[in-house]
Amino acid sequence: MKPLWALLAALVLAEIAYPLTEGHARAALVVATVCLGYAMSVGHAGATRGARTAVALVLVTTGGGFLVEAAGRASGYPFGDYDYTGALGPRLLGVPLVIPLAWTWMAWPAWLAAGRLVARTGARIAVAGAGLAAWDLFLDPQMVSQRYWLWHTDSAALPGVPGIPLTNYLGWLAVAVALMALLRLAIGVDPARPGADAPMYAMYLWTYTSSILAHAVFLGLPASAAWGAAGMGLVAIPLAVRLWRS
Repeated sequence: MKPLWALLAALVLAEIAYPLTEGHARAALVVATVCLGYAMSVGHAGATRGARTAVALVLVTTGGGFLVEAAGRASGYPFGDYDYTGALGPRLLGVPLVIPLAWTWMAWPAWLAAGRLVARTGARIAVAGAGLAAWDLFLDPQMVSQRYWLWHTDSAALPGVPGIPLTNYLGWLAVAVALMALLRLAIGVDPARPGADAPMYAMYLWTYTSSILAHAVFLGLPASAAWGAAGMGLVAIPLAVRLWRS
């Protein structure tokens, strides 16, 4: 487990450095952070569940994430009308190659967090999907503010977070739940392993708390700090309580 904790430490340092930089350096930190999170999630899946699970995670969430992003960017469904700029590096079918990695980065800790909270398959899929989708309440406002991607719409948005349509968040929820259902089919029964899964719980809770702080204090995004705190907190807070009591 030591390499996983080392990756988490590197990820934390990269995220701390993010608000202290700007321009190309800031975009490079975004890519580095995603790659570190991706390595940690895939590495943890392989180390604790075996190569088959790690491969399934990549096929479902990285492959599935890319297909959904490519289709969404081209058609406007299920998220809305948006496009990526060139700030996040090389693109395939208009999608930066780092974007599918981000789906995997947060899908795995969301899956494990849900497994720590609920046992029944249907409930776990729903909680994991919500836990992943709620992350976008932080992610989209932050990335749009830096013009890493742009929305071409004036549709209804969350109060205080203009320019990002509600369809985006609903699309994220639908896709996230679908990916979790596919992941469950691919890896089978996956009981919680509290000791082995501790690095993933820590990454999920760090992402939650650090995002609130960054948006509220350093990035000038108080509304998304509040929306993200409420939405992602539906999973993060019960997880923290469960871990505290165990």
